Amino acid sequence: MENRNVLQYFFITLKGMAMGAADVVPGVSGGTIAFISGIYEELIDSINKVDISLFKTLKEKGFKSFWEQVNGNFLLALFLGIGISVVSLAKGISWLLINQPVLLWSFFFGLVVASILFVGKSIEKWNASTIVMLIIGTGVAYYITTLPPSENTDSLPFLFLSGALAICAMILPGISGAFILVLLGSYKVILEAVHERDLKIIATVGLGAIFGLLSFARILKWMFKHYKDLTLAVLTGFILGSLNKIWPWKKVLETKVFGDKIITVAEESVSPFNFEGDNKLVFAIVLAIIGFSLILLLEKLASKK
Repeated sequence: MENRNVLQYFFITLKGMAMGAADVVPGVSGGTIAFISGIYEELIDSINKVDISLFKTLKEKGFKSFWEQVNGNFLLALFLGIGISVVSLAKGISWLLINQPVLLWSFFFGLVVASILFVGKSIEKWNASTIVMLIIGTGVAYYITTLPPSENTDSLPFLFLSGALAICAMILPGISGAFILVLLGSYKVILEAVHERDLKIIATVGLGAIFGLLSFARILKWMFKHYKDLTLAVLTGFILGSLNKIWPWKKVLETKVFGDKIITVAEESVSPFNFEGDNKLVFAIVLAIIGFSLILLLEKLASKK
């Protein structure tokens, strides 16, 4: 566990808030924010430390050793930020998605384009293998953004699987966990379960998420250790392929009502000049530049540190 002061943990909480804000938007991944803010590998490492040996440490060496082994201060600060963001920003971002979608998506589009350059620069050696993995990652992510959503299902084994897949998507840069739930047809069921406090469904999805997080984090750590450049190439491709989902100008083909939310389930990207409505082109470009510049600023601050 790294020795950090209170101010450093405060900044980790802010990074968690940025991750939470991204996860609220169906189409933007908190994993992307974790990567560009420089905490992605520490997050994967910390999650990997959650295993059976933790209970042995707790029993034999006490809570302090247990907390240090799991990098507890880091995880607490990060998940506190995510929680604050989800609770406080969910309504505001939902309002923007309905009332100012072009401007909101433009900001995220600029942010994600800069993220592609940022993650791509992390690849130490470009060769035929990394280019192939980049293309595969891009193709897979783009294909996911074009899939039609499934019908709702409330089968408990399927909801367990949905929780596992959604949490894997959340920690993968470029792929949104909320969007995966819409595709699987689980979004409405889970949303209604939260509204109605259906503990059986909430617990099933939660257990699936824990299983997915712990198992997938191990795969990611192994890939980073043995095939770092190839892994980074795939992740860069995921972010690149997801741009179709967050293109600001969309023609809505189909919507569905999930609880008190209206979710777009089928849409296609169009030119801003063919957009039905106010394309807000100048403001959209300005916000995209701000989003792009924000990542460059974060990178500059990180390299200075």
